[in-house]
Amino acid sequence: MTSPQIAPLDHGPWIDVHAHPGACFLRGLPPEHAGHIQFGGDRSVKAINRMRDGEVTVASFATVSDALVIGLTPEGRLGALRDFEPGEAFTSHELQVRAIAGLTKTTAYEAVLEPDDVERLYLHGEMGIWLACEGGDFVETTVERVEQSHAMGVRSITLVHYRLNSLGDIQTEPEVHGGLTATGRDVVTEMNRLGMVVDLAHATMKTTADAAHHSTKPIMVSHSHLASPGADHPRLLSIDHAKLVAETGGVVGAWPAGIACQTLADYATEICRLVDAIGMDHVAVGTDLDANFMPVLTEYVQFQELAAMLVARGMTSHEVDAVLGGNFLRMWRTVVE
Repeated sequence: MTSPQIAPLDHGPWIDVHAHPGACFLRGLPPEHAGHIQFGGDRSVKAINRMRDGEVTVASFATVSDALVIGLTPEGRLGALRDFEPGEAFTSHELQVRAIAGLTKTTAYEAVLEPDDVERLYLHGEMGIWLACEGGDFVETTVERVEQSHAMGVRSITLVHYRLNSLGDIQTEPEVHGGLTATGRDVVTEMNRLGMVVDLAHATMKTTADAAHHSTKPIMVSHSHLASPGADHPRLLSIDHAKLVAETGGVVGAWPAGIACQTLADYATEICRLVDAIGMDHVAVGTDLDANFMPVLTEYVQFQELAAMLVARGMTSHEVDAVLGGNFLRMWRTVVE
């Protein structure tokens, strides 16, 4: 099936390294799940067309592995409200992955399984879906599930999310494991073998440092920001934390969340601050689209405005293309080598 085409682009392939377009994970969740009300139901088919409006070649369509058990705690923060029932985590994971993968059968867009797919889609003016999993809860202690997920089209796993799982510590809960666990190390090894991108968003600095030390390939933090005196939150990174990722050859996806930004202009400024801290080659964009907190970027068409803002702040068009896609694509090529 041929994807709808756009006119030849005057920029390189733009890639959103972390998103849930149209709350795509809802496709695999039961209809009574509160997320259908919270996020306005599954709108993933319509969301794909929004990529075309923004001239975005590839977007991450991410599952949420702990979606069945997280919610607002009595303290008003996002966290686990209960534990999984036996088998529930893996069943939910499979349903979400298969539902999102099914979009490539019911729409004109295809799965992006290797870096060359990005270049081919870009050259033909087409769009693609990069399937990722936010949270490795489904692994539990069965590392073979990583390969099973890869066979289903998954190309990245965010090791941890808002529920403390068997892989490592998270930023929003007290540390329990002391960093990456033995199972977490085994998962990183298996992801390296399979050429999957190891994502440390939501992980503590110690968990990230352990993964950076253990991994033989670059790692990624797909969506976060640098902390600052005016924006200090557990989900944000210190400069040293971000540098850990850059030193592996990896990227940090700048996150347009209301935690650190009030406007799209603020977001452009935060991208430049991240570039100054860890280098131009190590910054990407992870919008967390359609599941973000008070987002300042809500539509892919805003990528064009963002690009103009970055040029106005002194970036060349080549540097803008690097941040909006090229840096991630280069890193992914290294991961699959």
